[in-house]
Amino acid sequence: MPLILIVGGILVIVGAVFLIVIGLRNKDGGDPLLSRLAEFAARGETASLEEIELSQPLSERIVVPIARKFGSFAVRFTPQNALISTAHKLELAGNPRGMDPSLFWALRFMVAIAIGGLLLFIFSIGSMQLAWGKKLLIVAAFVALGFYMPELLINSKIQRRQKEVRRAMPDALDLLTICVEAGLGFDGAMAKVYEKWDNELSRAFGRVIREVQLGKLRREALRDMADRLGVSEMTSFVAAVIQSEQLGVSMAKVLRIQSDQMRVKRRQIAEEAAHKAPIKMLIPMALLIFPSICIVLMTPALLMLMRSALRGIF
Repeated sequence: MPLILIVGGILVIVGAVFLIVIGLRNKDGGDPLLSRLAEFAARGETASLEEIELSQPLSERIVVPIARKFGSFAVRFTPQNALISTAHKLELAGNPRGMDPSLFWALRFMVAIAIGGLLLFIFSIGSMQLAWGKKLLIVAAFVALGFYMPELLINSKIQRRQKEVRRAMPDALDLLTICVEAGLGFDGAMAKVYEKWDNELSRAFGRVIREVQLGKLRREALRDMADRLGVSEMTSFVAAVIQSEQLGVSMAKVLRIQSDQMRVKRRQIAEEAAHKAPIKMLIPMALLIFPSICIVLMTPALLMLMRSALRGIF
């Protein structure tokens, strides 16, 4: 029975991870069918559409289309507010692997169904002496956990992305200030940041540059960037840049002030994290370190006490 539970738990974890990996697949290369067609054309080979499609991975041919069909079916019964909230969260997370709301909801339902099905299979073949009511409660708890697991992963991705943006903002603003003071325009300074670095902030600046080149107003592109990042420091920076552009204030002076403020903010965040460290260390120290120290120090004394003449007193 313990072996069945261990194997069942491993199958549940592997199935959930497999579905999450399929849902978060890499779509940065565009359509895989077109990429395969371009690959055959570059080699000068002639191949039919069926051969090209069969050359794709199994996940792209079977799993992903099934997930998309299931996601489109799930979207019909999902409230519009939930879809808008999901799209906004995916935008804040940086659109991981090109995921859309329908695929995200399909991933949630598929993980929940897979975990529930595996647990029901384990309970049906096992000999656990539990009533089916308790078994169904356990299955329902794990199904709820599997349903909210992708949501927790997206929230974690959002927090990591915002933390990376906050950490990179002071240095990026320093580079913007140097470039503007050297005679470059603000767009050229953003292009330098995008060229020199490869992080979430530089990619956000690169997207702003491409949107401006396509005809979008710079202030609108900057506001959209602040909405996509969801960082309060970036929102205040964008507001200061737009205001300086409208009022004719020196851009270099505004960037210098913003850079100093961001550096002070980063120092304050570091000090806050340092002050939280002792509180976070208290739990492992109280549960793990102190009992071990007590065992190491008190065991020899107890052994000596048990062998001494004071044994009868205790």
